[in-house]
Amino acid sequence: MISGAELARFRELLQRRLGWTFADTDGGQTMTVLDERAAAHGLSVRDYLDRLGGRRWAAETAELAEALSITETYFFRHGDQFRVLSDRVLPERIEARAGQRVLRLLSVGCSSGEEAYSLAIMAVRARPAADWIVSVVGVDANRQMLAKARAATYSSWSLRETPQATVGAWFRQSGDGYTVIDEVARTVRFAEHNVATDDPQLWQPGRYDVIFCRNLLMYLTRETAAGLTGRMTRALAPGGYLFLGHTDSLGSHPEGLEMLYDAGTVYYRRPETRPAPPPRPAPRSAPPARPAPRHEDDVHPRALGLMRDDRFADALDLLDARHPDGVRELLLRGVLLAQLGRLAEARAAAHNLMDIGGPHPDAHHLLGVCHELDCAEQAAGQYRLAAYLDPAFAMPRLRMGLLARRRGDDRGAAAHLEPALELLLREDDERITLFGGGFGRLALSTLCRTELEACGVRR
Repeated sequence: MISGAELARFRELLQRRLGWTFADTDGGQTMTVLDERAAAHGLSVRDYLDRLGGRRWAAETAELAEALSITETYFFRHGDQFRVLSDRVLPERIEARAGQRVLRLLSVGCSSGEEAYSLAIMAVRARPAADWIVSVVGVDANRQMLAKARAATYSSWSLRETPQATVGAWFRQSGDGYTVIDEVARTVRFAEHNVATDDPQLWQPGRYDVIFCRNLLMYLTRETAAGLTGRMTRALAPGGYLFLGHTDSLGSHPEGLEMLYDAGTVYYRRPETRPAPPPRPAPRSAPPARPAPRHEDDVHPRALGLMRDDRFADALDLLDARHPDGVRELLLRGVLLAQLGRLAEARAAAHNLMDIGGPHPDAHHLLGVCHELDCAEQAAGQYRLAAYLDPAFAMPRLRMGLLARRRGDDRGAAAHLEPALELLLREDDERITLFGGGFGRLALSTLCRTELEACGVRR
């Protein structure tokens, strides 16, 4: 029987060797892997842990990566990102690379290769002429998945989101499966790489036009994720693009990158480096500018107070009488419209907020609230974007957990409800008023705990 101390030591070693982090709900799988790997070497669990921790054991680290990694993927997964890649990113990078006539793309955590080949198909299709060089690198720590990637043959299930015309143009039928055509396969190479370590050859500064690293950062420790993000940023060419998964976020102001939003997806760009213009000297005779006096208006706190008393119509009338144009007032107005069932107007208010200031986590959360009545999938997508834009925002995590519970997906629900419970401790009071449905912090935390217990997670 594996003790809690042995399991904790195994997790600590995995963090050190692979940079992975683990949730409490992962204990069963992790314990099974520990037991099986110790038995495979004819060692007790204690002796196995001593050997794993005592010196570099590369072969065993690779075996652990195979046993513990999540490998589910398919071609052109998250089509909104590939639409942005096709419509904006590749045309820009082709123009920037016209002198070199080469495109370089990287798939980090490529698993069995579907993402890397999807990137290659898009780049080969977009290149202006056949003499352009397309180079795609896929890296992963799972040797078994890399072997499958190099074989380049897939089942129809891996092509379930791929249009039939694309299948016909870029694959050939091979038995019961489909093989990537040679023209594309020749542009892709795969390499074993542990993202917890550096590789100067892989991470050459300014090398890549596009990097995809989707749904990986969430599994890494904070230190490993920060190190990987820094290497990816430096490895992008000026003007190059980084795509993360919907579960990963760098926040709205990541160092060395600018955040963009298009076609329902968030992505990042390394800005072009341009010399700053010299500062203009101020005229000597000009007096120092004085800040304009601010007019303090109490309309927002008054409307918020009315909302707390469930007087939604009165709060909306108060806001509309003052023609609000501040972000907080516009958000409050959208929430009040949703509370009153005027969902089309609430959606318009959310979009207006994003038109003013770009991607806005609270506006996306408001859209999620509006969509829960007609399309749970769209609601979940908006909540994912809200959590992506602000990782400290508890309310979208809570809503995603409740939606997963409604679908009967207890594992997925727990994955959202656990962080929601932690984030609720520090959630902004105003956000709880806006999106808590009339419940306070304590009641929402109790709801989280109750739902987690229903999922089999004790808190």
